[in-house]
Amino acid sequence: MKIQTLLPATIVAIAAVVVLIATPQAVRSVVKTKAEAELVAAKGRLTHTNALEEVNQATRDIATIVEPSVLSLSASGSQSARGGGRPFLNTGSGWIYDVYGHIVTNGHVVDGADRIDVQLHTGQIVQAQLIGLDLKTDIAVLRIEADDLTPAQRSIDIPTQGDMVFAFGSPFDFRFSMSAGIVSGIGRSAGLSDVDYENFIQVDAAINPGNSGGPLTDIYGRVIGMNTAIATGRGSTLGQGQFGGIGLAIPMDIIEFVVGQLIETGEVAKGFSGVAVQPVNSILPPQMRDPIYRCIVEHYNADGAVISRITAGSPAERAGLKLGDVITSIDGVRVTDADKVPSIIGTRRPGQTVVFQVWRAVPDQGRGEEMKFNVELIQRDPQVEAADIADILRNYGFATLATSTQESCAALTVAHRRGVLVGAVTPNSKLAEMVPAGSIIVAVGGQSVGTLEDFYVRLARGAVSRRGIGRASAILTIALPSGTLSEFDIPLR
Repeated sequence: MKIQTLLPATIVAIAAVVVLIATPQAVRSVVKTKAEAELVAAKGRLTHTNALEEVNQATRDIATIVEPSVLSLSASGSQSARGGGRPFLNTGSGWIYDVYGHIVTNGHVVDGADRIDVQLHTGQIVQAQLIGLDLKTDIAVLRIEADDLTPAQRSIDIPTQGDMVFAFGSPFDFRFSMSAGIVSGIGRSAGLSDVDYENFIQVDAAINPGNSGGPLTDIYGRVIGMNTAIATGRGSTLGQGQFGGIGLAIPMDIIEFVVGQLIETGEVAKGFSGVAVQPVNSILPPQMRDPIYRCIVEHYNADGAVISRITAGSPAERAGLKLGDVITSIDGVRVTDADKVPSIIGTRRPGQTVVFQVWRAVPDQGRGEEMKFNVELIQRDPQVEAADIADILRNYGFATLATSTQESCAALTVAHRRGVLVGAVTPNSKLAEMVPAGSIIVAVGGQSVGTLEDFYVRLARGAVSRRGIGRASAILTIALPSGTLSEFDIPLR
């Protein structure tokens, strides 16, 4: 009786055990079969229609197109100043601009160099000559003598956020490297100490020391910018540290504006409107006494730059711009901060007409109105921008100063060299006893100058030594007509 009772239960238990053991095995078998089928299908798709391989091939094609125009640079020299010279060696990158051997790179890579060596993608090393350098944009042009040069393709089309880009150069001296990323933003200002006109393309393509001066290209292999700086992370400065996710490149429209003029004349003629500006959010309490500024603070809530000064008789004044006008765009380019105004105007040619869009306060109505003004630019005069220093130099005896050219030197029967020509010296001045007309200023504080603008930029950026309380001076290296190089400590107060 007990056996008959236990038998069905035993059979059920055995069946349950069999099911428990067999079911996972069956499931695993089905899963394995499905995985094998998926693997075979994936291999088939990758073999016959692989989108990633198409991307790979496109990237390889870009490298093939761009690499022959990319160069590795080595610049050496000594920053001479009173008390001896300090040798330096800079490494960076560049790219071939045209078939005549002109090369574009960053100014800070070659600034002050006595010798510049260029390595082509073939491995050939040749010496380069500096044609011109623009300190305000950090762009330099070199020239080499070499055969079978391949100029880079170029495009001034403004990239769009999200566009894929490629950075070329020699990071950490790993020569002829390539990295990829996207455009993170455009029209960026970064407050770099050695760049006055900032309108950068921001990218996340890896850029490191040695990439400076290398080309940034689009998906067609066309150069759309030049790598110039990096952000190294929270609390760090922009410059030559390790890449922290943000790279900055000078856009191609600025490069074309500068390079063409440097090749043609060795210096850059920049537009001048006559306005000085301040950020909208920097209006001070004393300014609030003026109804115009009070109206701006109370009724204007957007980006822009407030006109804080207008030069008398300037293009801006003639066009009808007024103090307190908030510049919102120039030629359709949005003005997001005060730095944008000199950056835009400084990369326009003299004689060009630009359109200022402004918000003009109407205090008695508690509002503002949008207005447009056409401003025809004139040539920027470095001596007007640095009026205080220029007056001191004139009082000291520098009657006329100008960029040294073949023609101006021939007129004074002196040998031409890069620098600032002393055209005339005030009779009976302190300078007349030391420096005759025809002398050429070649350096300020040990830093070379090539143009009149370079000269005043060097002074403005602090190539000034302070000696004693309340006294400032600049050490000028001057080539006298005899060919002798002499240093003069010129007081600037």
